[in-house]
Amino acid sequence: MPEVQIEIGGRTFDVACQEGEEHYLQSAAKMLDEEASVLAAQIGRIPEARMLLMAGLMLADKTAGLQDKLKAMEDRMAEKEAELDQLRNAPTPEPKTIEVPVVPTDVTDSLAEIAARAESLAEEVDGKSQGD
Repeated sequence: MPEVQIEIGGRTFDVACQEGEEHYLQSAAKMLDEEASVLAAQIGRIPEARMLLMAGLMLADKTAGLQDKLKAMEDRMAEKEAELDQLRNAPTPEPKTIEVPVVPTDVTDSLAEIAARAESLAEEVDGKSQGD
């Protein structure tokens, strides 16, 4: 079982841990040291046991706050997943019928005749202007 030397609040401790857990222990010790440093800056030198207790309580308070936020986010995610499932399982809506007005044939024929006359007039005007 490896033994790791950690520093918390300016004090060194030898701590044993499981093989491969050294990194996690160092990370946890760093977090505890940060809290102890805050305490030392605010209060000054305090007994080791009290410093560790207060730093641990400060970390526990932060952890409790994060757990509350995590629980709220998990609840919110569960609601969104339920809503998504409901939308996925909802029946397909009936297709809407859209009526498109049809232009009567006699109107399209009249428009074609008017277009042909306009083109004829345009050619006639164009021919007269070139003939001048």
